[in-house]
Amino acid sequence: MRYWLAMKRITTETLTGRKIAKFWTPLAATWLMMATEGPFIAAIIARLPEPKFNLAAYGVAFSYALIVESPIIMIMTASTALVKDRHSFQKLFRYTLFLNIFITVLMLIGLAPEIFNFVTEVLIGLPTHIAKLTRTAALLLIPWPAAIGFRRFYQGILITHNKTRRIAFATIFRLVSMAVTATLLFEEHRLSGAAVGAISLSTGVVLESFVIYFMAAPYIRGLREKSPVSNQPQLNYRFISVFYYPLAITSILALGVQPLVTFFMGHSRFPVESLAVLPVVTSLVFVFRSMGLSFQEVVIALMGENREGYVPLKRFTTILALTTSFLLGIIAFTPASQVWFQQISGLSKQLADFAILPTRILVLMPALSVLISWQRANLVHVRQTGPITWATVIEISGIVLTLFISIRYLNMVGVVAAAAAFLIGRLGANSWLALSRNKAADLR
Repeated sequence: MRYWLAMKRITTETLTGRKIAKFWTPLAATWLMMATEGPFIAAIIARLPEPKFNLAAYGVAFSYALIVESPIIMIMTASTALVKDRHSFQKLFRYTLFLNIFITVLMLIGLAPEIFNFVTEVLIGLPTHIAKLTRTAALLLIPWPAAIGFRRFYQGILITHNKTRRIAFATIFRLVSMAVTATLLFEEHRLSGAAVGAISLSTGVVLESFVIYFMAAPYIRGLREKSPVSNQPQLNYRFISVFYYPLAITSILALGVQPLVTFFMGHSRFPVESLAVLPVVTSLVFVFRSMGLSFQEVVIALMGENREGYVPLKRFTTILALTTSFLLGIIAFTPASQVWFQQISGLSKQLADFAILPTRILVLMPALSVLISWQRANLVHVRQTGPITWATVIEISGIVLTLFISIRYLNMVGVVAAAAAFLIGRLGANSWLALSRNKAADLR
């Protein structure tokens, strides 16, 4: 009861930028810390033997794990929005468990040598030795998707109980365990760079999921003791599926674009260089995009039943969007870019030069990520998740069409074409959601 009274106080007319920042900062810190994972692992791989081949292999393996993970990644949004009592907790937990089993089995099937070799060597066009490095890394990432699923389910519970700081503490534990694992394996020099990256990533996420569970345990006990309100309809699997499948399809399409991008880059100019550089570029951009990715659940939690928090949240959204893209621009358009890519990321001068132009193209992505989190959260708040899926369809279509034209007809360097495609696709999604949100407002 104290929690619900506290949340009611937060989401009234007294909601201010300071209160939003206090609620959002731990979640932003969590995403920011996770965003440092990519650059750290890339820097480790870049300093091990055959960095170009291993960076390419790790990037492909990570993209494969992302598409397998995609059906479960939005479960945190569902947990934040739907888990309110014993019944809803049990239903959504079982739903999460089923999805985790499904994606793990799917990953095992996809790693069968005949299937995996066909995808990597025939479709993508990877040389055999890079394909072998890729499969080894992908095998080591098998625990990763399911661990993400459980972690995000329990994170949603902590968010609804206004315990966002605990999520940040768990992420610190994840990063420390990942960094220690990567450092120890780096010192041994017995494994390939791609394998070192995959083991480190899996270790950190699995341990973090256990930490999150123990942090959420007191609130789980409270939910199990809380009976459903008798005059309200109880959550069932049909409702969960109707609510969740547009979110799942959204993440499947969004993350599923990675293999498509990999396929196109494998047939572009400078394919190996592009595959090696793309994860380094996207890791840097993700550091600033993470500010927006952390904002969706904040809007859902603080909007209020009657949208009391709309005006201060919109103001906060504008400031956050402008700030994140400005900070990325400082790196992309100044000599700091060479410092980041060569001295911090460990790329050679040649690969660093490949990375600068795509980074500049993606400067607007952090602002667009903040905007799309705001747009999606507004639609989730009114239980209209369908337009979110269509926006993602538009985004993927824009990415694929741009890649096809720029590589097939304009003969662009693969990583540059990918950056342009990401930007054009996201602009299309933002435009569609703007129209959809206006229609939802008219319906209210």
